[in-house]
Amino acid sequence: MTVTTAAPPSVDDITEVLGSVIDPELGADIVSLGMVPGVAVSGSGVVTVQVKLTIRGCPLRAEIKQEIEDRVALHPGVTGVDIRWGEMNADERSEVMTKARWNARQKAPDTEVPASCRVLAIASGKGGVGKSSVTVNVAAALAARGHTVGVLDADIWGFSIPRLLGISERMEAERVEGADRPMIIPNRRQIGEGLLEVVSTGFLVDEDTALMWRGLMLTKAVEQFLRDVAWGDLDYLLIDMPPGTGDVQMGLARMLPRTDLIVVTTPALAAQKVAQRAADMAHRSFLRVVGVIENMSAFTCDHGESYALFGAGGGAALAATIDAPLLGEVPLEPAVAAGGDTGEPVAIAGSGQAADAFRAIADRIVDEIAPPHGHDDVDMAGCTARLFDTVNEAFATLDAGKTT
Repeated sequence: MTVTTAAPPSVDDITEVLGSVIDPELGADIVSLGMVPGVAVSGSGVVTVQVKLTIRGCPLRAEIKQEIEDRVALHPGVTGVDIRWGEMNADERSEVMTKARWNARQKAPDTEVPASCRVLAIASGKGGVGKSSVTVNVAAALAARGHTVGVLDADIWGFSIPRLLGISERMEAERVEGADRPMIIPNRRQIGEGLLEVVSTGFLVDEDTALMWRGLMLTKAVEQFLRDVAWGDLDYLLIDMPPGTGDVQMGLARMLPRTDLIVVTTPALAAQKVAQRAADMAHRSFLRVVGVIENMSAFTCDHGESYALFGAGGGAALAATIDAPLLGEVPLEPAVAAGGDTGEPVAIAGSGQAADAFRAIADRIVDEIAPPHGHDDVDMAGCTARLFDTVNEAFATLDAGKTT
């Protein structure tokens, strides 16, 4: 009896096989991520695969190794698999993370945020710059113009939106028409002809309760607020981001890739430098930075003199550095803090320079930076489902033509 031995596979054959090996953490195949710098096949059928990990001590190394060996060994003509491990340098790590974020963006999961909604994440490089105060005042100013505005408190640890808006009711889940499961109902507050729809962990726990959650739980909480909340027909969704550039920020970029970012800073040069990291995170996650807001700018006393208590020029410098417009400078006024303590944002019915600044920022958002979409004018031509509809319509037209 003659035994036929398959010829060794080609390098292209093995590369194609390796394209089915998924890095479990980055969510894409190791070839497209650039983790396989080289493949060689000997005349006897031994396959040598060079694999570069983001770090040498990667905890998923054993899992990746098993996947490579199992898949490559099944190919006809392979007599052995030899993996040569390496470690990426800083530039290679940056490139692979960029590719991973892009892949995640292209596979964004469904959320309950309508496609017609303009999503604005209000971010900062560090805490203490008044980011939450800016969020509620801009949201209130947008609602005062007649818009329906969602406010998502994504600062899970340091939630402050409920107090700033004077809302204390618990959120409840109810059956909603068209949904296959109970949905969380946002707390609502009418402002003039507009409406605020507000979601926060502060509506689930007591205000003085410490949430001792780690990164994964924080991300899951934000995901639930995007997937399981009956947001309705929003014109805008403002997201009060936690400070920094951690898990929640990356999770949001994956869940809502159409998000635009507004960076809040104070006039101090140090704050401006830190805020630049938030902008860098946005660029790396393929999010558009649409503007900078400088908070706590000069204080004007009753005698009319202004004092730059926290320095000057930080907002303009940051805007110039990241090539984004300076949307406004909000002066330091006691009325802003007082409005937050009483749950009456100064932008609703307050007077003074700070109230005017918030209203002017809202005007720029609506008129220039992020005009609201009409519910019927969202371009869905690139949507997979819409492509299938187009193809089906084309075939229906052809079939109709054949029968006439």
